[in-house]
Amino acid sequence: MGKSADKASRHLEVERKFDVVESSVAPSFDGLSAVGRVERSPSYLLEAVYFDTPGHDLAARRITLRRRTGGPDAGWHLKLPAGPDARTEVREPLGDDDGGVPDGLRDVVLAIVRNRPLSPVARIITQRTVEMLYGPDGAPLAEFCDDEVSAEALPDGEEQTWREWELELVGGDDRDLLDRLSNRLLDAGAEPAASGSKLARVLSTAEGAPAAEPKGPMHRAVADLIGELIEWDRAVRADVYDSVHQMRVTTRKIRSLLQSSREAFGISDDAWVLDELRQLASILGVARDAEVLAERYQEALDGLPAELVRGPIRQRLVEGAQRRYDAGLRRSLVAMRSERYFRLLDALEGLVAAEPGQQPEHVTATIDSAYKRVRKAAKAAAKSGADDDKDEALHRIRKGAKRLRYTAAATGDDKISDRAKSIQSMLGDHQDSVVSRTHLSQQAEAAHAAREDTFTYGVLYRIEDELADQARDGLDRALKKLDKAVRKKKR
Repeated sequence: MGKSADKASRHLEVERKFDVVESSVAPSFDGLSAVGRVERSPSYLLEAVYFDTPGHDLAARRITLRRRTGGPDAGWHLKLPAGPDARTEVREPLGDDDGGVPDGLRDVVLAIVRNRPLSPVARIITQRTVEMLYGPDGAPLAEFCDDEVSAEALPDGEEQTWREWELELVGGDDRDLLDRLSNRLLDAGAEPAASGSKLARVLSTAEGAPAAEPKGPMHRAVADLIGELIEWDRAVRADVYDSVHQMRVTTRKIRSLLQSSREAFGISDDAWVLDELRQLASILGVARDAEVLAERYQEALDGLPAELVRGPIRQRLVEGAQRRYDAGLRRSLVAMRSERYFRLLDALEGLVAAEPGQQPEHVTATIDSAYKRVRKAAKAAAKSGADDDKDEALHRIRKGAKRLRYTAAATGDDKISDRAKSIQSMLGDHQDSVVSRTHLSQQAEAAHAAREDTFTYGVLYRIEDELADQARDGLDRALKKLDKAVRKKKR
């Protein structure tokens, strides 16, 4: 799987598609100051076979996967939504005719396809004529494609034929230029395409009714989070910065909402899906914690005068944390390629698709019960004595605030959600400081045993201690603001 992924290339594709009739005359780009010249290329034939699951799971998310021959970019192409008019295209070489979908491309969308087979769902043949638009300086600006299309759904769909135009920017994201060029196509009689892709047009008659919108605020909120989880899953597989952290946050949001709304989802407090979410967050946490420590130590060391940075402390703290991140990421990816992970995603989708249980009255009750957890944890923290007990008590406040935040956000109560988020963030900084101080103590002992200078470890420990004090100092005020917001809601 790794070797296949190494051969992949990625680029951002910014384009617009237009529907035209057979008699339409290609537009002229004369008179546009941005266009210096237009160069027409000989037409060529493209043949593409598109792959998807039996239920068209990729198409439902506006993702296309094809093997295309002919033209200058023959190969495997996976196109992923990347905002208005934009898609990220991941490419791999053609390989053998019967080689099947490359492992690297399948892995990118594994959270969607899971263990379902990917097989041909459509064949599209395109006779393409291309005009390349260049700026006054000779740099390529955009590509205009005039396509005659013949297509059929597989295995036995009827042939469809049509003509369409495509306008794609080359190496840029100048939306103003795209608008000006698009106006020339519209002036020539084109209309914005009714379908987002050729495949969507081919499959439109074969697709079933869209999935029903989840009922109830909690079901809708969890459904949205599952979509986010799948997005972050893809980013983690590409090792995008901060993606492990965001996937872990999303996992914990889902778990918090399910816990606070068990009756609505028909699950118990010890439900299998809750434990699986907890374990997934724990696995992701190894890489996330290492990433946080690496950045934290790098920033702290860079901020110290050079004379206070002694010994090979960067190697121990920063490089050591980076190695733990790499190991944690590998462990996360193993979990994300397992049948166990697929079953969890299936179960989550099943929960949001099911008929909800208690609703409006239950929503108010879940906010109230979540706040009671925060208040109870705050009282326990006020009574705690030893530092370790105090730290654990504050961590419980943070977990309660997090659940309250997600519950309030799901029900549209932004005031309570914002107040809870403030507490969660404040105590998150405190918890990061607790983890960092523990790690610093361990690394200082290792450095001492290796007869290295340990002075800087003490400096960093003191900085972390001060950060923890700042977090604790602001807690009472934040708790009072939260209490005020909750009381106001009850009136």
